Amino acid sequence: MSTEVRSRSRELREARAAAGRRRRRRIHLVATGGGLIIAGLVVAIVIALVNAAGSEPSPAAGPGPAPAIATEGGAIALGRADAPVKLEVYLDYMCPFCGRFETANGAEVARLVEAGTVRLELHPLAFLDRASSGTRYSTRAANAVATVADRAPEKVLAFSAALFAYQPEEGGKGLTDERISELARGAGVPADVVSAFGQRTFEAWAASATQAAFASGVTGTPTVRIDGKAFQGDLYTAGPLTEALTAAAGAKGAK
Repeated sequence: MSTEVRSRSRELREARAAAGRRRRRRIHLVATGGGLIIAGLVVAIVIALVNAAGSEPSPAAGPGPAPAIATEGGAIALGRADAPVKLEVYLDYMCPFCGRFETANGAEVARLVEAGTVRLELHPLAFLDRASSGTRYSTRAANAVATVADRAPEKVLAFSAALFAYQPEEGGKGLTDERISELARGAGVPADVVSAFGQRTFEAWAASATQAAFASGVTGTPTVRIDGKAFQGDLYTAGPLTEALTAAAGAKGAK
């Protein structure tokens, strides 16, 4: 074999070896990069799950004590037990659409409850805690309303209306405990009942009731049902809900 052939053979071997080394480096880099990508995806998934968990009601150790007039379904029952029409309203005190619903319908609902036409089952939910910059406003408001329901049920609707009249902006810090107490006193809630807000007696009940509401098929607020059926009319204009309630009562022979 000539010197030239041997030289060319050696160059070919060296070129092949160099190509092999480059290929192995590429494989190593791809594997390393893929590992980093997979690790990054795992971290992202974990973060997403944590954030998703934080957007839902905080799980309670148990349902906790319930207000004296609470139903098994997690509602505050107001009005005559034998009223011809049952109205269920699911709301969150941070929900701006619930505020619009209250503005349009709150006075009429209160009138029909007072008249004995409607049995109101009010569900104060606490799923918008995430929208109050860490202050848990929805839970604090629901606890206050539940406390009034337990000790001064005749003041629930007036207090609920006051919370919506001064409803904080979604995404803000919510009302302070002091402001909630001021609104309760302004609505006629006795001082000893207002002073019990800070005991947080019904926060666990509010969390449990919120979970029960979503388990029952509620997907947002406000959700309104008349005798168990979802109201499909306009929730944000005065009139349609009143007409539907009056018609339901008339169909049952109510006066």
